[in-house]
Amino acid sequence: MSIPFTKTIRGISVPTLGIGTWEVTGDTATDTVADAIAAGYRHVDTAVAYGNHEQVAEGIRRGGVDRDELWVTTKIWMSDYAPDKLRASAEESLKQLGLDRVELLLLHWPPADPAETVPALHALQQLKADGLVREFGVSNFPDHLLRPVLQDAPELFANQVEYHAHLSNEKLIATALELDLMITAYSPLAHGEGLTSESVVVDIAEQRGATAAQVCIAWLARQGNVTVLPRSTNPGRRRENLAALEVDLTDDDVAALDELSRTRRRYIDPPFAPDWG
Repeated sequence: MSIPFTKTIRGISVPTLGIGTWEVTGDTATDTVADAIAAGYRHVDTAVAYGNHEQVAEGIRRGGVDRDELWVTTKIWMSDYAPDKLRASAEESLKQLGLDRVELLLLHWPPADPAETVPALHALQQLKADGLVREFGVSNFPDHLLRPVLQDAPELFANQVEYHAHLSNEKLIATALELDLMITAYSPLAHGEGLTSESVVVDIAEQRGATAAQVCIAWLARQGNVTVLPRSTNPGRRRENLAALEVDLTDDDVAALDELSRTRRRYIDPPFAPDWG
């Protein structure tokens, strides 16, 4: 049984797979987004920090689909969490993207000063009330930081985190299911750190007639409220990744990948990252 192309979270339809654009810039960003849309992707993820909004905008334009078919996510950088700065950054992002609204706006990382979080979330709430964003959320928030802010911002819709079969996220997934939040998995192939050459992944891929990358993406995509952001500048790989939705993993496959994920290897851990708990 194939994995649904979209998931319904709080009554909202969200594409299960999106195209990531971290470290994708210039003409490559434009070509990547345009071709991804042509291939069937309907979620485009970017961020202020990526410095590619205008190139992503051109890719969206070249993609040629109706605006209401696309889910666009971007993120505000930590230096702009003060409410007035956040709004200015959001408005500039919309201008660069050539959009009146984005579907999802996130705080890119937890702030160094936790006291900044709630005012920033309230600023996001105001942007939603004003129609500049459809939904808002956070990124890179471990469960012990996520739950407290939900008390102040219950409308919070999503948390985008590193998630792959080298790194389990049981607490976050449980919270997402309990509160109907979206968890978006970035670096689903573990940032090229050997996940797709793991013997268990290779064996499952051979048995299912799939690639190792497809197995890793399918393992994530079949989970409840999880959406997935594979990133590739290779057109063939982008199509291969999208076809992961057709991979039918067995219960035994899933159990084996679950066990692999308990090794808890994190690859995106900059100096300003939070205590992961």
